[in-house]
Amino acid sequence: MGWLWGSLGRLAGLRYTAAAMANFNEIRGFLHAREAEMVRLLGDLVRIESSTFDKAGVDRVGRKLAEEWRQRGARVEFMRQRDRGNHLRAELWLGRGKPAGQILVLGHTDTVYERGSLAKSPFRIAGGRAYGPGTLDMKGGLVIAVFAVDALRAAQAEPRRRFVFLWTSDEETGSETSQKFIEQEARRSSAVLVLEPGTGATGKLKTERKAIGGFEVTATGRAAHAGVNPQDGVNAVHEMALQIARIAKFNDARRGITVNADVISGGVRSNVIAASAHAVIDARAVRLADMQRLVRKMRALRPILDGAKIEVSGGLHRPPMERRISAGLFKKAQALAGEMGFAVEGSLSGGGSDGNLTAALGVPTLDGLGAVGAGAHTPGEYITTKYLPQRAALLAALLASL
Repeated sequence: MGWLWGSLGRLAGLRYTAAAMANFNEIRGFLHAREAEMVRLLGDLVRIESSTFDKAGVDRVGRKLAEEWRQRGARVEFMRQRDRGNHLRAELWLGRGKPAGQILVLGHTDTVYERGSLAKSPFRIAGGRAYGPGTLDMKGGLVIAVFAVDALRAAQAEPRRRFVFLWTSDEETGSETSQKFIEQEARRSSAVLVLEPGTGATGKLKTERKAIGGFEVTATGRAAHAGVNPQDGVNAVHEMALQIARIAKFNDARRGITVNADVISGGVRSNVIAASAHAVIDARAVRLADMQRLVRKMRALRPILDGAKIEVSGGLHRPPMERRISAGLFKKAQALAGEMGFAVEGSLSGGGSDGNLTAALGVPTLDGLGAVGAGAHTPGEYITTKYLPQRAALLAALLASL
């Protein structure tokens, strides 16, 4: 299969013959023959429950993956954590001599599902779909990486760069312990490929992600008897309601800005004027400048009711992944997919990933290269199994050609 890698190396804008297109399809054939193996490994991973807060479960997934990567000749190490699962780094060099840098492949071993979810939503195959907690987000992506390397080995590929696969344990809660490792590896890399799931029924790649902000707003009033002397109180719940109405006006659908009060609490009894109230605000924006303006607006909030007080904390959590950062990689992915007989599209995602972090460093980043399915973070989460070989082929081609 040396023809494949020669063709991949000539990707920059060249036309391909019918023979070359057939050669690209051969690697797809190699992976399609292994769809059942891919599903089997997916089942092994999904049956290990790995909520972010379940260190033992996340570490079990890490050990299973470490075993798979060692079998494939990777150098494996764990970045051990006290309260979260250990992060896993697998380094692989398939070329000769000295590599010309590295490509970083990102994913995570944690899920949003608490222990016991598997009993309610067991791993199962039905109608060409694999169901179960974390199938889509993102154990399917972990499987795709393993088999992409199998395809490269079968092809006796000699890529120019080494591969670093970094599987983190806390992406679902904001990458608090993993961010420094992600950024460290990204700075060493010429490109970052993120195996979060694709968008929609066809798995559109994620070429753009919104910035994410979070705020906590606290209103303080003054308690009083709601029947005897309500005039002596300052109702913090009323103050918070007025603030939320004000915050709602920060939304701007045309510019891709969303602001939502998703958790509110306040008061102690129905006959007591509420002395305090609290709200958690989620904010998203396509452009960093818009998020920065939003942060300033939130921090500039002032009380509306006489005698009330307002405190605001929080700010930017994840910067945006801007389209200009992904454009070159996306164009290459489209060309490769076309040579293998399928098409890929790009999409904007309102959700965040570790790709936001690497893109903010200016490192070319392409996201959404993982599994195709629907229902992420719900009891009905699933992947469409026929796409597993296709996605592994695309990842293998990208790794070989970058």
